[in-house]
Amino acid sequence: KLEKAITDDLVILVEKDNKIELYEKIFEGDGQKEIIFNSWIEDSFSGKGIGQIENLFGGKIFAYPKPEELIKYFLEIGSNEGDIVLDYHAGSGTTAAVAHKMKRQFITIEQMDYVENVTVERLKKVIEGEQGGISKAVNWQGGGSFIYLELAKYNQTAIEQIQNAENYEALMALFDEMYKKYFLSYNLKIKDFQEHIATEGAFKMMPLERQKQLFAKMLDLNQLYVNVSDMQDKRHALTAEDMALTNDFYGN
Repeated sequence: KLEKAITDDLVILVEKDNKIELYEKIFEGDGQKEIIFNSWIEDSFSGKGIGQIENLFGGKIFAYPKPEELIKYFLEIGSNEGDIVLDYHAGSGTTAAVAHKMKRQFITIEQMDYVENVTVERLKKVIEGEQGGISKAVNWQGGGSFIYLELAKYNQTAIEQIQNAENYEALMALFDEMYKKYFLSYNLKIKDFQEHIATEGAFKMMPLERQKQLFAKMLDLNQLYVNVSDMQDKRHALTAEDMALTNDFYGN
Protein backbone atom coordinates (compact mmCIF):
# COMPACT_ATOMS: atom_id res chain seq x y z
CA LYS A 1 0.00 0.00 0.00
CA LEU A 2 2.84 2.40 0.82
CA GLU A 3 4.61 1.71 -2.48
CA LYS A 4 1.38 2.36 -4.40
CA ALA A 5 0.81 5.60 -2.48
CA ILE A 6 4.29 6.76 -3.43
CA THR A 7 3.73 5.75 -7.07
CA ASP A 8 0.41 7.62 -7.10
CA ASP A 9 2.17 10.71 -5.73
CA LEU A 10 0.10 10.71 -2.53
CA VAL A 11 3.08 10.64 -0.20
CA ILE A 12 6.72 11.70 -0.41
CA LEU A 13 9.86 10.65 1.44
CA VAL A 14 12.01 13.51 2.71
CA GLU A 15 15.58 12.99 3.93
CA LYS A 16 16.96 15.51 6.38
CA ASP A 17 19.38 15.40 9.28
CA ASN A 18 20.16 11.76 8.41
CA LYS A 19 16.52 10.82 8.96
CA ILE A 20 13.83 9.66 6.54
CA GLU A 21 10.44 11.29 7.14
CA LEU A 22 7.21 10.32 5.42
CA TYR A 23 4.77 13.07 4.47
CA GLU A 24 1.23 12.62 3.19
CA LYS A 25 -0.24 14.85 0.50
CA ILE A 26 -3.87 15.87 0.28
CA PHE A 27 -5.82 17.85 -2.27
CA GLU A 28 -7.15 21.21 -1.15
CA GLY A 29 -10.41 22.59 -2.45
CA ASP A 30 -8.63 24.49 -5.21
CA GLY A 31 -7.03 21.31 -6.51
CA GLN A 32 -3.56 22.17 -5.25
CA LYS A 33 -1.50 19.67 -3.29
CA GLU A 34 -0.15 20.50 0.11
CA ILE A 35 2.05 18.61 2.57
CA ILE A 36 0.19 18.47 5.89
CA PHE A 37 1.20 15.35 7.80
CA ASN A 38 4.46 13.96 9.13
CA SER A 39 4.18 10.24 9.95
CA TRP A 40 6.98 10.25 12.61
CA ILE A 41 8.76 7.40 10.79
CA GLU A 42 12.51 7.66 11.31
CA ASP A 43 15.13 5.25 10.05
CA SER A 44 16.97 5.70 13.36
CA PHE A 45 14.39 3.36 14.96
CA SER A 46 15.24 0.52 12.60
CA GLY A 47 16.62 -2.53 14.39
CA LYS A 48 16.86 -0.80 17.76
CA GLY A 49 14.26 -2.98 19.45
CA ILE A 50 16.14 -6.20 18.69
CA GLY A 51 19.40 -4.71 19.93
CA GLN A 52 17.80 -3.56 23.17
CA ILE A 53 16.43 -7.04 23.90
CA GLU A 54 19.78 -8.65 23.05
CA ASN A 55 21.55 -6.30 25.48
CA LEU A 56 19.07 -7.15 28.23
CA PHE A 57 19.08 -10.93 27.81
CA GLY A 58 22.32 -11.66 26.02
CA GLY A 59 20.70 -12.92 22.83
CA LYS A 60 17.77 -12.67 20.42
CA ILE A 61 14.87 -14.13 22.40
CA PHE A 62 11.97 -12.19 20.89
CA ALA A 63 11.00 -11.48 17.29
CA TYR A 64 10.28 -7.88 16.21
CA PRO A 65 10.33 -6.07 19.59
CA LYS A 66 9.50 -2.37 19.40
CA PRO A 67 12.27 0.10 20.28
CA GLU A 68 11.80 2.05 23.50
CA GLU A 69 12.36 5.36 21.69
CA LEU A 70 9.30 4.79 19.50
CA ILE A 71 7.02 3.98 22.44
CA LYS A 72 8.41 6.99 24.31
CA TYR A 73 7.30 9.19 21.42
CA PHE A 74 3.77 7.79 21.55
CA LEU A 75 3.50 8.17 25.32
CA GLU A 76 4.71 11.75 25.17
CA ILE A 77 1.91 12.52 22.71
CA GLY A 78 -0.88 10.57 24.37
CA SER A 79 -0.26 10.60 28.12
CA ASN A 80 1.05 12.48 31.12
CA GLU A 81 2.96 11.42 34.21
CA GLY A 82 0.72 9.37 36.50
CA ASP A 83 -1.64 8.27 33.71
CA ILE A 84 -2.51 4.60 33.21
CA VAL A 85 -1.20 3.10 29.97
CA LEU A 86 -2.99 -0.01 28.67
CA ASP A 87 -1.23 -2.51 26.40
CA TYR A 88 -3.29 -5.62 25.70
CA HIS A 89 -0.49 -7.28 23.69
CA ALA A 90 2.39 -6.99 26.15
CA GLY A 91 4.87 -8.98 24.09
CA SER A 92 8.43 -8.33 25.22
CA GLY A 93 7.24 -5.64 27.63
CA THR A 94 8.50 -2.54 25.80
CA THR A 95 5.41 -0.45 26.56
CA ALA A 96 5.45 -1.42 30.23
CA ALA A 97 9.19 -0.71 30.51
CA VAL A 98 8.89 2.70 28.88
CA ALA A 99 5.77 3.65 30.85
CA HIS A 100 7.53 2.76 34.09
CA LYS A 101 10.62 4.79 33.20
CA MET A 102 8.40 7.74 32.21
CA LYS A 103 6.50 7.65 35.52
CA ARG A 104 3.27 6.28 34.08
CA GLN A 105 1.22 3.50 35.57
CA PHE A 106 0.54 0.57 33.27
CA ILE A 107 -1.63 -2.49 32.74
CA THR A 108 -0.34 -5.04 30.24
CA ILE A 109 -1.95 -8.30 29.15
CA GLU A 110 -0.36 -11.32 27.50
CA GLN A 111 -1.60 -14.86 26.83
CA MET A 112 1.65 -16.46 25.65
CA ASP A 113 3.84 -18.35 28.12
CA TYR A 114 6.96 -16.29 27.39
CA VAL A 115 5.51 -13.61 29.67
CA GLU A 116 7.28 -15.16 32.68
CA ASN A 117 10.73 -15.47 31.09
CA VAL A 118 10.71 -12.31 28.99
CA THR A 119 8.12 -9.69 29.97
CA VAL A 120 8.31 -10.13 33.74
CA GLU A 121 12.09 -10.52 33.74
CA ARG A 122 12.47 -7.35 31.68
CA LEU A 123 10.42 -5.35 34.17
CA LYS A 124 12.56 -6.69 37.00
CA LYS A 125 15.63 -5.38 35.18
CA VAL A 126 13.92 -2.00 34.73
CA ILE A 127 13.29 -1.77 38.47
CA GLU A 128 16.92 -2.70 39.11
CA GLY A 129 17.92 0.33 37.02
CA GLU A 130 19.03 -1.12 33.65
CA GLN A 131 20.43 1.61 31.41
CA GLY A 132 19.29 0.50 27.94
CA GLY A 133 16.67 2.06 25.70
CA ILE A 134 15.48 5.46 26.90
CA SER A 135 17.03 5.20 30.37
CA LYS A 136 19.65 7.89 29.89
CA ALA A 137 17.24 10.18 28.04
CA VAL A 138 14.84 10.22 31.01
CA ASN A 139 17.55 9.86 33.68
CA TRP A 140 16.20 6.50 34.80
CA GLN A 141 17.80 5.26 38.03
CA GLY A 142 15.56 2.32 38.84
CA GLY A 143 12.95 1.78 41.53
CA GLY A 144 9.23 1.19 41.75
CA SER A 145 7.30 -2.06 41.64
CA PHE A 146 4.74 -4.03 39.67
CA ILE A 147 2.32 -6.87 40.32
CA TYR A 148 2.19 -9.92 38.06
CA LEU A 149 -1.09 -11.86 38.11
CA GLU A 150 -2.29 -14.95 36.24
CA LEU A 151 -5.91 -15.59 35.36
CA ALA A 152 -7.50 -18.48 37.24
CA LYS A 153 -8.10 -21.30 34.76
CA TYR A 154 -11.51 -22.80 34.14
CA ASN A 155 -12.09 -24.51 30.78
CA GLN A 156 -8.43 -23.86 29.99
CA THR A 157 -7.58 -26.65 32.44
CA ALA A 158 -9.72 -29.06 30.42
CA ILE A 159 -8.05 -27.90 27.19
CA GLU A 160 -4.65 -28.71 28.68
CA GLN A 161 -5.84 -32.14 29.85
CA ILE A 162 -7.10 -32.88 26.33
CA GLN A 163 -3.80 -31.77 24.81
CA ASN A 164 -1.86 -33.99 27.21
CA ALA A 165 -3.95 -37.13 26.56
CA GLU A 166 -1.72 -39.84 25.11
CA ASN A 167 -4.40 -42.01 23.46
CA TYR A 168 -8.12 -42.55 22.80
CA GLU A 169 -8.67 -44.27 26.14
CA ALA A 170 -7.15 -41.35 28.02
CA LEU A 171 -9.44 -38.96 26.15
CA MET A 172 -12.56 -40.98 26.96
CA ALA A 173 -11.55 -41.08 30.62
CA LEU A 174 -11.85 -37.28 30.63
CA PHE A 175 -15.43 -37.26 29.43
CA ASP A 176 -17.24 -37.63 32.77
CA GLU A 177 -14.96 -35.05 34.42
CA MET A 178 -15.62 -32.58 31.60
CA TYR A 179 -19.36 -33.12 31.85
CA LYS A 180 -19.46 -32.62 35.63
CA LYS A 181 -16.81 -29.96 36.16
CA TYR A 182 -16.48 -27.71 33.11
CA PHE A 183 -18.63 -25.33 31.06
CA LEU A 184 -19.66 -27.10 27.87
CA SER A 185 -20.85 -25.59 24.60
CA TYR A 186 -24.56 -24.75 24.68
CA ASN A 187 -25.25 -26.66 21.45
CA LEU A 188 -23.60 -29.91 22.54
CA LYS A 189 -25.85 -32.93 22.92
CA ILE A 190 -24.03 -34.75 25.70
CA LYS A 191 -25.92 -38.01 25.47
CA ASP A 192 -25.53 -38.25 21.69
CA PHE A 193 -21.81 -37.60 21.93
CA GLN A 194 -21.28 -40.20 24.62
CA GLU A 195 -23.52 -42.93 23.21
CA HIS A 196 -22.83 -42.54 19.50
CA ILE A 197 -19.99 -40.33 18.28
CA ALA A 198 -17.38 -41.36 20.85
CA THR A 199 -18.10 -45.10 20.40
CA GLU A 200 -18.32 -45.22 16.62
CA GLY A 201 -15.53 -46.98 14.83
CA ALA A 202 -14.93 -43.94 12.60
CA PHE A 203 -14.18 -41.79 15.65
CA LYS A 204 -11.85 -44.39 17.12
CA MET A 205 -9.94 -44.63 13.86
CA MET A 206 -9.35 -40.89 13.62
CA PRO A 207 -5.85 -39.56 14.30
CA LEU A 208 -5.43 -38.64 17.95
CA GLU A 209 -5.01 -34.95 17.12
CA ARG A 210 -8.38 -34.93 15.34
CA GLN A 211 -10.01 -36.67 18.30
CA LYS A 212 -8.57 -33.98 20.56
CA GLN A 213 -9.98 -31.26 18.32
CA LEU A 214 -13.47 -32.75 18.57
CA PHE A 215 -13.19 -33.06 22.34
CA ALA A 216 -12.10 -29.44 22.61
CA LYS A 217 -15.18 -28.40 20.63
CA MET A 218 -17.27 -29.66 23.53
CA LEU A 219 -16.04 -26.74 25.62
CA ASP A 220 -17.31 -23.19 25.64
CA LEU A 221 -14.18 -21.22 24.71
CA ASN A 222 -15.67 -18.07 26.26
CA GLN A 223 -15.21 -19.72 29.65
CA LEU A 224 -11.50 -20.53 29.54
CA TYR A 225 -10.85 -18.52 32.72
CA VAL A 226 -12.85 -17.79 35.86
CA ASN A 227 -15.08 -14.73 35.67
CA VAL A 228 -14.86 -12.28 38.56
CA SER A 229 -18.57 -12.80 39.23
CA ASP A 230 -17.97 -16.56 39.66
CA MET A 231 -14.80 -16.53 41.73
CA GLN A 232 -16.57 -17.46 44.97
CA ASP A 233 -17.86 -20.67 43.40
CA LYS A 234 -16.21 -23.40 45.50
CA ARG A 235 -15.46 -25.60 42.50
CA HIS A 236 -12.81 -23.09 41.40
CA ALA A 237 -11.01 -23.46 44.76
CA LEU A 238 -9.74 -19.89 44.82
CA THR A 239 -8.09 -18.79 48.03
CA ALA A 240 -9.28 -15.86 50.12
CA GLU A 241 -6.03 -14.10 49.21
CA ASP A 242 -6.71 -14.56 45.48
CA MET A 243 -10.20 -13.12 45.81
CA ALA A 244 -9.07 -10.21 47.98
CA LEU A 245 -6.37 -9.27 45.48
CA THR A 246 -8.86 -9.49 42.61
CA ASN A 247 -11.32 -7.23 44.42
CA ASP A 248 -8.53 -4.79 45.18
CA PHE A 249 -7.52 -4.70 41.49
CA TYR A 250 -11.08 -3.96 40.38
CA GLY A 251 -11.65 -1.51 43.22
CA ASN A 252 -14.51 -3.52 44.74
